[in-house]
Amino acid sequence: MKKTTYKLLTTLLFTLYITNVCHSQYTTKQVDSIMAYAMDKFNVAGVAIAIVKDGKIIHSKGYGVKSAVTKSPVNQHTNFAIASNSKAFTTAALAILVEEGKITWQDKVKDHIPEFKMYNPYVTENFNIQDLLTHRSGLGLGVGDLMFFPDGSDFTIDDLLASFQHFKPVSAFRTQFDYDNLLYLVAGEVIKRTSGMSWEDFISKRIFQPLKMDNSFAALDRVKDKSNLAKPHDSNSGTLKVLPDFKEMINGAAGGIYSNVDDIAKWMLMHLNNGKYGDELKKQLFTQESQREMWKIHTVTEANRNPRYNSHFSGYGLGWDLSDIKGNMSVSHTGGLPGMLSKTIMIPDINLGVVILTNTSDDGAGIFLAVSNTIVDSYLGLDNFGWIDKYAIYFKNRKEEGDAVTKEVWETVKSADHPQLKYEDYIGVYKDAWFGNVEVFMKGDKLWMKAHKSPKLNGEMFFYKANTFAIKWEYQDMNADAFAMFSLDENGKAQSIKMKGISPNIDFSFDFHDLDLNRVDKK
Repeated sequence: MKKTTYKLLTTLLFTLYITNVCHSQYTTKQVDSIMAYAMDKFNVAGVAIAIVKDGKIIHSKGYGVKSAVTKSPVNQHTNFAIASNSKAFTTAALAILVEEGKITWQDKVKDHIPEFKMYNPYVTENFNIQDLLTHRSGLGLGVGDLMFFPDGSDFTIDDLLASFQHFKPVSAFRTQFDYDNLLYLVAGEVIKRTSGMSWEDFISKRIFQPLKMDNSFAALDRVKDKSNLAKPHDSNSGTLKVLPDFKEMINGAAGGIYSNVDDIAKWMLMHLNNGKYGDELKKQLFTQESQREMWKIHTVTEANRNPRYNSHFSGYGLGWDLSDIKGNMSVSHTGGLPGMLSKTIMIPDINLGVVILTNTSDDGAGIFLAVSNTIVDSYLGLDNFGWIDKYAIYFKNRKEEGDAVTKEVWETVKSADHPQLKYEDYIGVYKDAWFGNVEVFMKGDKLWMKAHKSPKLNGEMFFYKANTFAIKWEYQDMNADAFAMFSLDENGKAQSIKMKGISPNIDFSFDFHDLDLNRVDKK
């Protein structure tokens, strides 16, 4: 069959199925049709999806391949990194500890971790456990994520706990939402110190085992049999590139879990049953009171402006995004690591849950957003909005716009009239209070930069303009190349460096802009 004929047939079948499924329950054939259409639009290696409805798993299946090299197919038990969907497991673990009387939600963090210190004494004194979970610390988006993006750095829990005093707030405490990963790692340390178990052990023993999530793992190094582990991929170049597995550091409380749609379906069923699980729902992981606390807005965000949803509120609970869709509560979260993306969404009012896991960056975000929206809309009785086509166009345009910016930068580098630079004026060691030392040095006849505590951040520096260089990192698993902007003294010798990402599409976890690098060598 010719490709164009196949595409037309796929489009026709998808339209027919999505039109007829409103107000009814999806069949495997209908989900297969949606996935075939979506995978034709997005360049992804593999996807897995599960749907739970009215207390049952009605669909759990994999599509595509675990690896573009091996071509081994994805199934419902294939493990993916669920990334930030791990945060809800962390909050559930804390809820269990609250119910056991070992902590309260309002406990001050410093009472459990005395060395914890924020950017001013008032915030340190009043920072409670819920503040770790609700992205309202006053710090900026993704602040400090460079300590574990990219992976392979050697920052410790002591480094992490000492870092917050050095960050500059961007808003008043508890007034603004700015997504944060590092404070979830502190929450993982609270779990360790109050339970006597590591975060990984607690999640495994107190959540995975009771729910019979037998093929889920709290860390990559706990996956002993990797035969059904999806490999991460990048599609930025237009072809699928297999990436190395991402290795979490310190603990996995912000994004360390590896799981599969079959197990996450059990997790969603427990939540939709207010913490109850097992035969005839006679067991309880946590109480309905804890469920309400986790599903209560603690930090307000802007409601969805799409008029089709008639949304009135939006906010962040404890490990969950919360909003209303056509008068129904929506509980969701997304997750992302290099080459791994995930989305979980539940509509408790209609007893619906959907999870989508994929092993491809960039296009993977398009597919999990488009497919989840398509399925949820249908169950809510909404018309076919064409989410798959709309997101395909959006992500294509977004990529082209970002590529145009980076292309122009590197063309400027290539064509720049190089002044008579004295590289020795830039060479030296520069220190940031939380990130540590960054060194500028000669590697052969080339100017080079490396971060002492994050070995993957090393690369050649190319003259761009004025006192600015563009850095091409050896690490290319994600689009993270950066500018280094030097400040010089009266003799032309570099004294400090400011940095920022080159691409407008750079992941927010590459927070180069939060660095304040000052020369510390005496040369």
